[in-house]
Order: sequence, then C-alpha cells, then structure tokens
Amino acid sequence: MQAAVQQLFKWMPFLFGIGFIAPLVAQTMAYWDLAAPFGLSRIAFGLLIGAPWGLYAVLRGRWV
Repeated sequence: MQAAVQQLFKWMPFLFGIGFIAPLVAQTMAYWDLAAPFGLSRIAFGLLIGAPWGLYAVLRGRWV
C-alpha cells in the first residue's frame, strides 16, 4: 500500500496539470472570449499546456 501511495504522489504534478491547469486555461479563455488556436477546443488547448507542464514537473522535480 505504501508503494502505491508513493507512486501516486510521484505523479501528482502531472495529475495537477491535467486536472487543474488545463481546466483553468479553458475557463480563462472562455471568460475572455478567446478562441483556441489550430481549431482546437479550449480544453484540448488547456491540456496541451497543462499536461507537458505537469510532466516536466514530474521529471525535473520542480515546476519552474
């Protein structure tokens, strides 16, 4: 059980990126009435930002 929780916490920045950053980007774009580029939906564009940022945080161990 401890190993499962450790793995979950290891991937928390990635989950935060797709579960919080992506919807935040989409909501902000909706608030400012901005269209996503390349014909994407707003949430897909948010995922293109949030998922790599979260993966970067997992791999490097920090957000910046």
